[in-house]
Amino acid sequence: MKSTTDRKVRVERKTKETEVRIFLNLDGKGESKINTTYPFLDHMLSLFCYHGFFDLEMDAKGDTQVGYHHLVEDVGICLGKAVKNSLGEKKGIRRYGNCFVPMDDVLVQVALDISGRPLLVFNFPSKVESRASELELAKEFFQGFSSHSGITLHINLCYGDGVHHLMEAIFKAFALSLDEATSWEKRRRGVPSTKETLE
Repeated sequence: MKSTTDRKVRVERKTKETEVRIFLNLDGKGESKINTTYPFLDHMLSLFCYHGFFDLEMDAKGDTQVGYHHLVEDVGICLGKAVKNSLGEKKGIRRYGNCFVPMDDVLVQVALDISGRPLLVFNFPSKVESRASELELAKEFFQGFSSHSGITLHINLCYGDGVHHLMEAIFKAFALSLDEATSWEKRRRGVPSTKETLE
């Protein structure tokens, strides 16, 4: 099934803590122009775009003098809204995505369901999560994304503990899973649910 809609959207969010502007093309070439004022997040999002073939333009700023928490969460919220809005009625999509990504000693799995039921399972051993501020921030990002996209999202560490490799594997697996779930299933023309709705 080919797209009958233009899956390109803009989302803006402005609060007392942050200001975020996004342009997303779900059916892109993997091109990105990202400035969140948090270089590590910029790097992770550029990996997400490249491996998922999503085009993303993003400008974001916030009260980073008190930490990156608000900025990272609101970027996740805006990306979640952008994905949800770009999917429209969700007709003809595959709905489910699943991917394992190895990164040297690390293996990560991301599985997701565009179900209309937001849920995040972030399954990492406490001994790994407790010593990595980047993982704590990633959890905030994906919680914001899941809550505002209506996606059930499971992120599992199979093994390994190198933090930078963990983060790269998470965002690559997330990209590949989302690309699979949002892609067109040529055998299906309606909403991928026996209930005929994903709300």
